[in-house]
Amino acid sequence: MLRSLYSGISGLRSHQTMLDVTGNNIANVNTAGFKGSAVQFQDTLSQTQNAGTGAGDGTGATNPAQVGLGVKVAGITTNFTQGAGQATGRASDLMISGDGFFAVRNGGETTYTRAGAFDFGPDGRLTTTDGSLVQGWSAVNGVLNPNGAVGDITLPTKAVSNPVVTERATIAGNLPSDSAVGTVFTRDLAVFDAAGNSTSMPISFTKTQVGWNVSGPAGAADTTSLVYTNGVLQNPTDVRTVGGVTIDFSGTTEFAKLNTFAITAQSGRAAGTLTGYSIGADGVVTGTFSNGATESIAQIALATFANAAGLEKVGGSNYRTSPSSGAAELGTPGSDGVGSLAGGYLEMSNVDLSQEFTNLIVAQRGFQANARIITTSDEVLQELTNLKR
Repeated sequence: MLRSLYSGISGLRSHQTMLDVTGNNIANVNTAGFKGSAVQFQDTLSQTQNAGTGAGDGTGATNPAQVGLGVKVAGITTNFTQGAGQATGRASDLMISGDGFFAVRNGGETTYTRAGAFDFGPDGRLTTTDGSLVQGWSAVNGVLNPNGAVGDITLPTKAVSNPVVTERATIAGNLPSDSAVGTVFTRDLAVFDAAGNSTSMPISFTKTQVGWNVSGPAGAADTTSLVYTNGVLQNPTDVRTVGGVTIDFSGTTEFAKLNTFAITAQSGRAAGTLTGYSIGADGVVTGTFSNGATESIAQIALATFANAAGLEKVGGSNYRTSPSSGAAELGTPGSDGVGSLAGGYLEMSNVDLSQEFTNLIVAQRGFQANARIITTSDEVLQELTNLKR
């Protein structure tokens, strides 16, 4: 039988594979996190008709004469270039800017994905669209340990921010210098105890000949005096203790006709419940509490590989490790070689439709050309059989 007949068959099979790969790329043009693939061909064994010879005293060298036996698929490689970002406005949607992969757990297996369409389930765990659990590090009392073991990212919906005792406050603004001696102004400071209970502590400012006396609640012994020169505190870093609270008065002045001084900042707060969250570029999930406190809850882990092209696709835009990819190396977003996160965005497919349609034409023409090889070989065989007539 003619060798060309089998070469044509191998060409049909190889170009059919190219059509399959190209069709899959086009089908996933809008799949978040999808990475396109490309087919590489190589020739198969060649049959040697005449071996090459070296030059002799009276003859020259001859080259080998070989007939190829067709084509085969050498490999199908995945293109891991960055896809375009699409804004979603959802805080739980994440896009990786860089080379990392999200680590997700489904049952006993950990796989890796670039698709960041996540959501917090009813149990507070961060999950993918197929229910896989996003992996990372959970904080203990607001402290993260990226060197520890990874686990499920969980948003504790019943979390409570502990109360903080009031120890410091800041008073800033202007005390009117034209006030009559003996004039009293009072500002109330909310003071929290260790149980989160709040009491109002009055702080009184009494005009004197040289400045102002500041005192705490009635009966308290800690009274301090503020002295101004040309409207400016004589001690520009004036910090005093009033009513057991350390108060910074350095932001106060004393000019005429302005009464603008107020309590501008203070420590201490009541207990609070979790009201919201945000995810930063470093993957840290920060909880916002009803008492105004913020606290680190968890940090999302990203994985990198020595050879990402060696990852094995397992469906659902997920990959698993293989001997050629190497083991996953987990790191924090933003660290070297890992990439950072963008909240409210999804990475779209990196499929280039213009290139894919060109590949489609190339594969179609290649398939047609190889089909013509088969029909031509068939015609030659037909001529051979006709010699019998």
